[in-house]
Amino acid sequence: MNYYSQPINIFEYEQLAAESLSKMAWDYYVSGAWDEITLGDNHAAFERIRFRPRVLVDVSDRHLETTILGQSLALPLLIAPMAFQCLAHPEGEIATATAASQGNVGMVLSTMSNKNLEEVATAYQTSQNSPISTPLWFQLYVHRDRGLTRALVERAYAAGYNALCVTVDAPVLGVRERDKRNQLTLPENLQLANLATLSGLNIPETQGESGLFAYFAQQLDPAVTWRDLEWLQSLSPLPLVVKGILRGDDAVRAVECGARAIAVSNHGGRQLDGAIASVDALVEVVTAVDGRAEVIIDGGIRRGTDILKALAMGAKAVMIGRPVLWGLAVNGQAGVCDVLKIIREELDVAMALCGCTHVANIGDILQFEK
Repeated sequence: MNYYSQPINIFEYEQLAAESLSKMAWDYYVSGAWDEITLGDNHAAFERIRFRPRVLVDVSDRHLETTILGQSLALPLLIAPMAFQCLAHPEGEIATATAASQGNVGMVLSTMSNKNLEEVATAYQTSQNSPISTPLWFQLYVHRDRGLTRALVERAYAAGYNALCVTVDAPVLGVRERDKRNQLTLPENLQLANLATLSGLNIPETQGESGLFAYFAQQLDPAVTWRDLEWLQSLSPLPLVVKGILRGDDAVRAVECGARAIAVSNHGGRQLDGAIASVDALVEVVTAVDGRAEVIIDGGIRRGTDILKALAMGAKAVMIGRPVLWGLAVNGQAGVCDVLKIIREELDVAMALCGCTHVANIGDILQFEK
């Protein structure tokens, strides 16, 4: 039996996923932009932070549950928006949504999903283990075609999504050289389901790559400004989450434009190589927002200790991406469930060892490199 056939941490899941996936799929999931400096720094930045644990605290009763935008989470975690999940497993986003729902954690569905937003919403809603509603958000890119953008927002609202997560760090697609070398394509049986199901679209067939993917890349609008956030809010009652913020002044501007939550993120190191690690921007953003919006973070989280560090720096919750894909690739829905279980157990133990009893009251337990 392979030592990692029953993985006990995220890194072992990652090694098994590398063996399970095609080279093209693996490179697409794991790669970052250009020299992948930011990609590597995302987790390394967490490793530079150390704990100053409290002792002789009664930690016999620990609470990992919290809320985000008024909705309940069994632990302070949402699954980040990730494209093309059917490259990892045939059930793709359906398996991920079912696992998230059963674990009472949040999920953010990518615009570029292989399963359409309606069927993912149905899977999430019907798999709920708790009568309390948990977060199901839709991630949106603002397209050149504003009619397409409006249609996606209206569909998300009608399907029961309860927030709109707008990605703002992709006016153009970052250059991922592994994808370029592999000439990334979608298999013929897969599609960008949220675009393909919109009527009236003229999706081109482009030799050497997916016509749907080429269409999406052409649709990204480099002219998007803060004014577009106000327009998006006019399309539905959904609260706005702005994802891709790395500066305090941008966070303040987002709040002034109506954002209810800020997602500190560098797109998993997949957009601008050389951008700072997400966690290195967190304190500045939390300080700038000053309680006027909730702050979440993604990028580089691989252990429950990383989540605890983010919470101690002021994040309300975190988003994880690639670890979910590793679980999905190895064992579908059950693999995602196991990844969430591992993360939960690690966070619970780390809280106990740091003298913390509730995720809402972590306190001063960190020391930073000087």
